[in-house]
Amino acid sequence: MTEEDRAVAAEHEGSFVEETAGGAAYRLRLVAHDPPAYDRFYNVLANPTLWFLQHYLWGLGSAPDFGPELHEAWSEGYVPVNEGLAAAAIEELECEPGAAVLFHDYHLYLAPRVVRESRPDVVTSHFLHIPWPEPDYWHALPPELRTAVHEGLLANDVVGFHTERWRRAFLLSVERLLGARVDPNACTVEYHGHTTRVVAHPISVDPAEFDRLRDDPAVLEREAALVARRPEQLVLRVDRTDPSKNIVRGFRAFGLLLERHPELHGRLGMLALLAPSRQDIPAYAEYVREVESAARAVNERFGREDWQPVELDVADDFPRSVAGYKQFDVLLVNPVFDGLNLVSKEAFIVNQHDGVLVLSENAGVHEELGEWALTVNPIDISGQAEALYAALVLEPAERRRRADAIREHVRAHDIQEWVEAQLADLDAVRSS
Repeated sequence: MTEEDRAVAAEHEGSFVEETAGGAAYRLRLVAHDPPAYDRFYNVLANPTLWFLQHYLWGLGSAPDFGPELHEAWSEGYVPVNEGLAAAAIEELECEPGAAVLFHDYHLYLAPRVVRESRPDVVTSHFLHIPWPEPDYWHALPPELRTAVHEGLLANDVVGFHTERWRRAFLLSVERLLGARVDPNACTVEYHGHTTRVVAHPISVDPAEFDRLRDDPAVLEREAALVARRPEQLVLRVDRTDPSKNIVRGFRAFGLLLERHPELHGRLGMLALLAPSRQDIPAYAEYVREVESAARAVNERFGREDWQPVELDVADDFPRSVAGYKQFDVLLVNPVFDGLNLVSKEAFIVNQHDGVLVLSENAGVHEELGEWALTVNPIDISGQAEALYAALVLEPAERRRRADAIREHVRAHDIQEWVEAQLADLDAVRSS
């Protein structure tokens, strides 16, 4: 992705051995692409086109407008980059013919079919980490593009999603858009003589990692600074500066909360710890400006010399986020749509205040944690303000019950369970 990556790839002829912190070694192969092709692939087609579509970020009345640049980004960016990565996978299969190939996410929708056509016997899976929209929304894409996306995924033996909701939408899409034969009970799809299993496995975190991070020196340093300025009650959000994360509406909801409850002035603060995201893409850069403007509007309206209600911090600083996780009273997770949302899981492993989760009904993680969260519609600013207030005044015993339930769930269903589920899917394909 960077010139440094390209230099390393050239130095090692694309392949070299890396070691993890635990000493396990693996071989990493970097596939260099023509820079203009990669730019079209990533900055025009994958983001924002596919990302925006799959997070329902288009109103369609006025945006998007697809002209020749989209088709050029497809044919001269997305297609060749997918073909290049597929070719590398095929070369690896020549060295290790029995290996499985695991594809991930929306960047590589076309690669599985290329691999399948070269190696019909290969076992492949493709895991999607973002939402899958209902079939009608896919009509926003030109027919040849949406068809290729769905056909590429059905070249796999297994297609995985984080939730039943996204799995159901995918099954409906391939049935309506491709005419594929779907067995809703077995969750299988038959298309052009090939059968694909469609599964749902929610990703999770490594609790042991966060147990270590809790007392990491960098985290403790940032936590001490936070405690020194911490208000009586703290609302936290941790996100990337991505339009799908719904940060602006979150600030407006917080402002409405302050308008309705002046007794909270001076006692309540909102801390927004944001990581910059895809700033080479104009829509993302513009969204950062909207975020900054929304935070400023709340502070200008309600702030006073001894109290600024919103603290906005945009930086790539994960220890800072963990420090915030430890200190919140309310965690606001209100994405427009999200494939899962790991913040909701990470935060409760280390939180020390029996924090309350205010959670969008369109976050994939709502399927797991919704019964212990206060659920909000991410478009309803008034409803979010009400939920924030309800979280702030929730009885201590109920706060503890909900927080404990989330912690127990995350520890019981960790990242290892997610990995093992995918390996079990591959074993099932091989034994069928």
